[in-house]
Amino acid sequence: MESNSSLEKRSASVDDKVHDQSRPHLVAHDVDVAAELTAGSDFVLDPEEAARVRRKIDRHLMPLMCILYMMQFADKTTLGQSAVLGLLNGPHHYLTQAQFNWLGTVFYLFFLGFEWPQNLALQYLPVGKWMSINILVWSIALLCHTAAKTFGEFFACRAFLGICEGAITPGFMIVTSMFYTRQEQTARVGWWFLMNGAAIILLGLVAYGTLHIHSTVLEAWQWLMIITGIITFVVAILFWFFFPDSPATAWFLTPEERIIAVERIKVNQAGVENKHFKLEQFIECLQDPKTWLFFFFAAISNVTNSLSNQRQLIVAGFGFNSLQTTLLGCVDGVVEIIVIFCTVTSATHWKNGRAYSGVLAYAVAILGSILVNTLPSSHRVGLLFSYWIAITSIAPFVVMLAWVGSTTAGHTKRLTTNAIVMIGYAVGNAAGPQYWEKKYQPRNHVPWLILSVCWAVSALLLLATRAYLAWENARREREAPDARYDEVYVSETRADGSVVEKKVDKAFLDLTDIQNRDFRYVL
Repeated sequence: MESNSSLEKRSASVDDKVHDQSRPHLVAHDVDVAAELTAGSDFVLDPEEAARVRRKIDRHLMPLMCILYMMQFADKTTLGQSAVLGLLNGPHHYLTQAQFNWLGTVFYLFFLGFEWPQNLALQYLPVGKWMSINILVWSIALLCHTAAKTFGEFFACRAFLGICEGAITPGFMIVTSMFYTRQEQTARVGWWFLMNGAAIILLGLVAYGTLHIHSTVLEAWQWLMIITGIITFVVAILFWFFFPDSPATAWFLTPEERIIAVERIKVNQAGVENKHFKLEQFIECLQDPKTWLFFFFAAISNVTNSLSNQRQLIVAGFGFNSLQTTLLGCVDGVVEIIVIFCTVTSATHWKNGRAYSGVLAYAVAILGSILVNTLPSSHRVGLLFSYWIAITSIAPFVVMLAWVGSTTAGHTKRLTTNAIVMIGYAVGNAAGPQYWEKKYQPRNHVPWLILSVCWAVSALLLLATRAYLAWENARREREAPDARYDEVYVSETRADGSVVEKKVDKAFLDLTDIQNRDFRYVL
């Protein structure tokens, strides 16, 4: 807030006739940034205007978020694509199968190590600008793969990719919760996450093209790194100039539209953001059972995410050659887009059905896994379709990401929860590559069994989370009304030195979902 406008405890210097000592006041850093725009106003939100502003936000946010998420997934899976482009079996192959698996783990170990610092940076720094810097470093690290010739050099490149990715998904989760209502968030998270499928298609087509580049200097996998690295570099520049930091400062919104944007999300009871770290919210996050339900779900469900790096080797193991495997990889992307779209649409329109939508997707994935393990090797088309059925396992994690943002309030708590969830994501992804050992190839019976078990446990965790949140909602319905935060004011000093008070809505007091007893968890 500006220096002449603050939330503060009663000051002796304020005129008693203007400033009522009986009214509760908070210090400046306790409230949400939206309070500056809305405090004291009797703004009535027009549904048509709210819908118009939402469409404007979609036009400016979604294209950039979708393009970036497509490129970040394409970039981190270039390693898996490179496995069939000469990195493992080419004339100058530089890695063994064990080293290749370790590079998948290294990425997530560094992601894990830097996830908390990345989330702290997202708390204190402008979200859009910080993500832009990470994307720029990311693109440079990807380009450096081209020159790598030893395991150590590849290790360093993958380490920087892991460090930088730690800002992207948490940043997107925060931005989505800043600009959209809880009802809208699941669909928007689904939109930018399904770009993983578009990335697979893009990567497959680019990789197919690199196989037709005849060069004595660079191999096909090196051309793949160069092309994707250049595209990501351009995206970093676009992000710096065009991606907003919050609805309160979005360059493409007029002052009135900014007020509409923050009034729209008042229904979330979660505010926009607060740039001050609050220790009590951090502690509350650690003590909240749902934080750890989300953590264990993220960890266990992402043990299976190693499929993204192994998919080319899996399909090749069914008996397809390099060219066929590369082209068939594009179908993976189409399947992923379809299953994510269907699952998030179900979760959005099925009343209180987020967990059920995820469980249904896991049931289909387990069926695919069982078929991959039981069909004979001679049925390579059946194996291929069974593998595609198993890709439905990606969708529940998308639903969970939106669920985290919809069930957590208080900016420090929300960032801390995001960090813990993404640490779980990193733990699972770091462990995942290690069970794809060469001795299990080509059918990988043991890895597929592990996938089935992890998906079954993840489905149970979704149901347990839903049961806990439903119990908590029922408990709050039985409580007496809590009026502690109904009358909180901001004091504004005018040019003549007088002080006037403006009421701050409870939704913009930066309260946590536990502090605000009017908060109800979406199911």
